[in-house]
Amino acid sequence: MGKNLRMSKCPCGSQSDYSSCCEPYLKGTAKAPTAEKLMRSRYTAFTKADVDYIEQTTDPSARSTFDRAGTEEWAKNSEWLGLEIRATQDGTEKDNTGVVEFLAKYKYEDVVREHHERSDFKKRDGVWYFVDGKLVQAPYRAEEKVGRNDPCPCGSGKKYKKCHGA
Repeated sequence: MGKNLRMSKCPCGSQSDYSSCCEPYLKGTAKAPTAEKLMRSRYTAFTKADVDYIEQTTDPSARSTFDRAGTEEWAKNSEWLGLEIRATQDGTEKDNTGVVEFLAKYKYEDVVREHHERSDFKKRDGVWYFVDGKLVQAPYRAEEKVGRNDPCPCGSGKKYKKCHGA
């Protein structure tokens, strides 16, 4: 990359400088105060292929299923394109649990992909951990959406809006 990340915007999308955003968490000089900040720092760890941080911020009860090799391969072989926090539920400094829904965009094997997930977080002894995540799937559509002015797929020859779109 060649950029000095200390003087650049943080990869997590916060618009803050890396040095005052996620860097203290990744270096271990501070702990993420909220579930969202932990989520952002974990994304940043993926962009830097910091698998140690990703593993250390995984809840101890879930570490036995942590796929270190797979995580490292994904992190190192992806070009990370951005993080969007879609929603948060609890996860504040006063809470002990939280949920963060996010969309991470990345390029893997020359294909731009999206990872949309709802992640569960838990605070233990004042420290936030990632517990588990579930993929958020877009509604399945068997066929392409038909525009109002497109021919109706039933074959009537009418515009969709005058036929089955009415």
